[in-house]
Amino acid sequence: MSTDYQKAREALGIRLRELRLSAPGGRLTGTELADRCGWHKSKVSKLENGRTTPTPDCLRTWAEATGQPEAYDELLAHLRGFESHIRSWRRQLASGHKAVQDTHLRAHADASVFRGWESSMIFGILQTPDYARAVFTRYAELQRSPRDTEEAVRSRMKRQEALYDSSKHFHLILWEAALHALICPPSVLAAQLDRLTGVIGLSTVELGIIPLSATLKIPPATAFWIYDDRQVIVENWHAELWVDDEASVDTYARTWRTLRESAVYGADAQNLISAARRSLP
Repeated sequence: MSTDYQKAREALGIRLRELRLSAPGGRLTGTELADRCGWHKSKVSKLENGRTTPTPDCLRTWAEATGQPEAYDELLAHLRGFESHIRSWRRQLASGHKAVQDTHLRAHADASVFRGWESSMIFGILQTPDYARAVFTRYAELQRSPRDTEEAVRSRMKRQEALYDSSKHFHLILWEAALHALICPPSVLAAQLDRLTGVIGLSTVELGIIPLSATLKIPPATAFWIYDDRQVIVENWHAELWVDDEASVDTYARTWRTLRESAVYGADAQNLISAARRSLP
């Protein structure tokens, strides 16, 4: 966990302690507050000492139990402030994948130039419904999240309308390995590769592929998106990182440009897709 994130969590814990000690009816002990909230007493200690991240419901319960419900908005704003940078999958997927897709749909609406890097699967913005369905199913199993696959697929397909918006431009780089990853049945991957072939002809999309045989200046690592050179979204196994400080965004932009030097485009990219298509059983 990042130092900044932990410091922000500890600062929120200090504010929670202040509310407990300044309750209108007199200061509350941790045990008394836990009883009012219906929690184990250790939860109060963990929240106050920044050892766990509260949910919005926790903050509302805390504000009401300390007799200061008006403090809820302040607490929630504090939480949103540091959660905007580290968004754990456990918390994001508490109600399923659709909510996450809707968040990205809104982020797409506010940007016009997108740069993306993906090493292990086809970009969501380019996925067929069947391919997306396979991906959501796999991740729901991994994260043990609610199954709202069809709703998530529909939201992802909605995002793809941006591909036909002439005011938006997508500069995307795939590692060739993503063309061969059988995270879905071969027939589904075959249709997905056919879809990629068609995408190369879109005026809003520049699709590059880094061949497995290419010389690389840096290792092909974590997938990321850059929105208008102002925000980066990075996907890890435990969380999404939403990065917006100038130095970090610049690092990802340099990373993308360095990866691009190894990519092929146009007919050469088409040949790699066709070869992957022919290799399927």
